[in-house]
Amino acid sequence: MVPPLIEFIADLFLLLAGSLLAGEAASRLGQPALVGQLLVGLLLGPTLVGPFIGLGGLGPEFTSIQFIATVFVLFVAGLEIIPEDIYRMGLGNLLLGVALFVVPLLASAGAITFLFPPEPFVTTLFIALTLSITALPVMGVMLVQFGLAKRASGKFLMNLALINEISAVTLFAILLQLSSGSEPAPVAVGTAIAALGGFLGLMFGLYFLVRHLERTRVWGILRARFSAEWRSKGAGFALLMVLLVGASLLSQALDLTYVVGAFYAGVLVTHKTAGPAAHRSISTVFDTISWAFFIPLFFAFVGVQMNLRLLDSPGLIAVLAALVGIAVLSKVVVGYLAGQIRGEGTSDALAIGFLCSSRGAVELAMAVILLQAGIFTPEIFTVVATVGLVTTIAAPVGAVWAWGRSPASRADLLRRVPILAKGSGWLGRLPEIAEWDGSPPAARADPAGSTPTAPTLPTVPSRSRRPPLPPPGTG
Repeated sequence: MVPPLIEFIADLFLLLAGSLLAGEAASRLGQPALVGQLLVGLLLGPTLVGPFIGLGGLGPEFTSIQFIATVFVLFVAGLEIIPEDIYRMGLGNLLLGVALFVVPLLASAGAITFLFPPEPFVTTLFIALTLSITALPVMGVMLVQFGLAKRASGKFLMNLALINEISAVTLFAILLQLSSGSEPAPVAVGTAIAALGGFLGLMFGLYFLVRHLERTRVWGILRARFSAEWRSKGAGFALLMVLLVGASLLSQALDLTYVVGAFYAGVLVTHKTAGPAAHRSISTVFDTISWAFFIPLFFAFVGVQMNLRLLDSPGLIAVLAALVGIAVLSKVVVGYLAGQIRGEGTSDALAIGFLCSSRGAVELAMAVILLQAGIFTPEIFTVVATVGLVTTIAAPVGAVWAWGRSPASRADLLRRVPILAKGSGWLGRLPEIAEWDGSPPAARADPAGSTPTAPTLPTVPSRSRRPPLPPPGTG
């Protein structure tokens, strides 16, 4: 019999090594790394080989690691939010971002009511919620991959995803309070809104207080004194972890769950509040720990907790197919209309819709919490995670197809990502312009008269305000 400690270390080795390798393979195929990491979990879990290698699920020894990994995933998502960006985006973008969340939420809730066996109303809303989130980190990665990160359309998409994710986390906290059943529904909702308002008031109040102090000499003196006097190594990162755990503890104590605290704690960390030098140092350490260890393991754990063997009836498979269709279609339609309102062409607006249909970290973190709380059954969890996996795979493929429908959009895409015309392992080969419609070779030159030749993906732009985005393809 294999000793339990050896078995635990062996399982951890398989999950970590497999998720890193599969993530790299997925990124080379133009997919977010989370796709490969989830598939590794599926391979090693109860769906395929888990019963033969003793990894039919996550044992208690992995529970603590999964909790920490979930906190890190949520914190990474929060790091992409800058409070000033919310105020600068304008009412129109704000409303479009809310619509990108609310329309899929209502469409999914209606479909679930008819498709699933009778579920409690709150459970139906939870399922719909997890199917309605556009992944902010995944969106950032795809914008880098498609050369849109610095364009106005890329910033527009990030704004939509930002509002979408904030709306989802806020509603999740309210629904969790409602699901406790300890108080009448109106009282529970009122209590949740009051607790959430107090928590957000405290967090954003601290942020703007630090921003105010940052403009004074006192803050600079205090920061310099701390740097000079503090003897312990990694003090900045240690304080970041104290902030993260403290915010998670406070939100959990308020019955808002640690999701809210971990997510909004990231909002407080900018190069303004921490100082440019400290921010760079903290970012380096945090990125290494998050993207090299906790985040790959998180998605591998989710894959292990999925069990496609449970979808053993034509009815469940039909439900899964219908939810995938609704999840994609609702996002594509709203994203397309948002692009049209913004003045994009038909192909570009359709590509925006497909990019908006990607899922990612936050909804899977919510699904894990709901599974652990007993609100989601293993069947529901598997359906939700599978919808997230399929829609994430479909997003970049659909966007390339949409751009390819218009000669002008296709030419612009090939200028941004010339490797698509080379067929060297990235979403296949997209034929050059002349091969599609007989356009003259000059059509392949950009307006400045230069023709791209370097077959490389766009590099991640440097961002002094936040920890840098993960390398292209990171989940």
